[in-house]
Amino acid sequence: MKTPTFNVQTHEVVSNDRWTEARKALLRKEKEFTRLRDQLSQDRRDLPWERVDKNYVFEGPAGKQSLSDLFGDSHQLIIYHFMFDPSWDEGCKSCSYWADNFNGIPVHLKARDVSFAAISRAPLAKIEAYRKRMGWDFLWASSFENDFNCDFNVTFSEEELAKDQCYYNYTMQSFPDAEAPGVSVFYKDNAGKIYHTYSAYSRGIDIINGAYNFLDFVPKGRDEGESTQRWVRRHDEYDH
Repeated sequence: MKTPTFNVQTHEVVSNDRWTEARKALLRKEKEFTRLRDQLSQDRRDLPWERVDKNYVFEGPAGKQSLSDLFGDSHQLIIYHFMFDPSWDEGCKSCSYWADNFNGIPVHLKARDVSFAAISRAPLAKIEAYRKRMGWDFLWASSFENDFNCDFNVTFSEEELAKDQCYYNYTMQSFPDAEAPGVSVFYKDNAGKIYHTYSAYSRGIDIINGAYNFLDFVPKGRDEGESTQRWVRRHDEYDH
C-alpha cells in the first residue's frame, strides 16, 4: 500500500477543543483495536500444537545445544529466525533492525517462564563476530548442521528459488533470498516433550519491532512508501 505524501503545509490545525474531540474519537477506535488484539492473542494461544520429534542440535556459545537445551529451565521458548546465510559475512540488515529491539528483553521473558534465542544458518564463528560488532548479548546459535531452518520454512533451496516457488508464510510465493525472517514458539512439558505452538512470518513479526511501533505514533509514520525498509541500515552504518 502506497503511503500518502506528508505535507505539513496542508495538514489541518485546529483549536484544543476540536483536537481533544478528534483525539477521543480515535481513542474509541484504539480501545476497540486493543480488545480485538486481546482476543486475537487468546486465539493464538488456543491454536492446536504439533509434536517436535526431530532432534535438532545447534552450535551455540556453550557448544553443542539441542532444541531442548535452548529452553534452559523454562517451559516456553521463542526463536527469532535471523537471516544470515552461511555465505554472507554479516547478518541481514533488516533482521539487524529487528534484533536491536531484543537486548534487555530476555531477562523479562525469563520472569514469565520464557527463554529467547535467535537462530541462523551461518556458522557460529560468523555469528559471534557479527554479534560482537553489533553489541548484542541475547543467545544466538547456528543451525548450519541441521534442517531446522528448512523445516520451519525460512530457508529455500536453489531449486525453489529457480522455480520462483518458495513456501513462505503458509503459501507458495516468490522470494528474493535463500533466507527469510520469522518467529517460532515452542513449549516443553515436564516429561521433556517439545511442541511447536506458533510461527509468524512477513508482516506478522512487525509487532516485535519496537522501533516500528514508535514510528507508527509520529506524523510521518514509517515514511516508507513503496520502498519498504530500503532506508534501514545496520546501526553502525547510518551517516548521522
